[in-house]
Amino acid sequence: MNEPMLTIVVPCYNEEEVLPETIRQLRNLREELIAERLVSPESTLLFVDDGSGDATWDIIYKASLRYPEVKGVKLARNVGHQNALLAGLFAAKTRSDCIVSIDADLQDDISVIRDFVQKFHEGYEIVYGVRNKRDTDTFFKRHTAQWFYKLMRAMGVDLVYNHADYRLMSRRAVEELERFEEVNLFLRGIVPLLGFRSTTIYYDRKERFAGKTKYPLKKMIAFALDGITSFSITPIRIISLIGFVSFFVSLLFGVYFLLLKFTGHTQTGWTSLITSIWFLGGLQLIAFGLIGEYIGKIYKETKRRPRYIVDLDLFNLPMPQPWHQSPSLSEGSTMPEISKHRS
Repeated sequence: MNEPMLTIVVPCYNEEEVLPETIRQLRNLREELIAERLVSPESTLLFVDDGSGDATWDIIYKASLRYPEVKGVKLARNVGHQNALLAGLFAAKTRSDCIVSIDADLQDDISVIRDFVQKFHEGYEIVYGVRNKRDTDTFFKRHTAQWFYKLMRAMGVDLVYNHADYRLMSRRAVEELERFEEVNLFLRGIVPLLGFRSTTIYYDRKERFAGKTKYPLKKMIAFALDGITSFSITPIRIISLIGFVSFFVSLLFGVYFLLLKFTGHTQTGWTSLITSIWFLGGLQLIAFGLIGEYIGKIYKETKRRPRYIVDLDLFNLPMPQPWHQSPSLSEGSTMPEISKHRS
């Protein structure tokens, strides 16, 4: 049996502090997997630069010159983690039997990739990396993440609990994923929809090796909102339900106040009137905002704009020359002509 060709896809955004160590550890892991005859010697590492403003791309490019197994894709601008990950998956699928996606910060235990590949040999086409616990997270992040997963499940979205984007996918799974053409793609919800044979591998997450997190509170909230509105119309149904309940409650109060008027017990109620106005006004604004969120997504989908634009693609180039024969960037060499494409 021939060993499968593995590509490890690593989206990167301003990761110059950690990237050299990430490349070193993943290269060592690749060599171990090849020695154990779990993957093909042609297996590669693909780093996707998501429009970084630091030296991330320089590190990737120099590593690709020095190590034939290291490849890079440079996006024209920052498009976000999910789209950068898609760019890597779609670039790798033509030359891979299986693809592992992992973040560059080394928080995910890379030794688990060996278990991923073993499960692939057993016939699984999707293998999810699931965290055992969240001890490395802050109290706020740990509990908000748990609430998010529970909320998504309550809304009928099939998510793998405590799974981020650390997973293995077969080439067939990635090809089917490419058929999902919506712009607002929430991978953690889309991948389970593929329906292929899947399993989970549990691991302990580590502290970030270097640098700072690229997911502050603002991005976390936006990500959660994208996930909810991309997969469920339950929030709109909840607003509709509240509207019906408020309508019937107002009818009951109307009857009650009419009875008070006919019995001569009416009193001025400025406080209750203002409270009702503010409550209903706030509820309407929330409803309008929520509906606007869905309309905004529809607006983006109708434009059919590309999710990302590739500026430089080193993955589909011929193997680079050995390091001692290759010009370095510091010597004023120019980069080779690279194909450009959109997706």
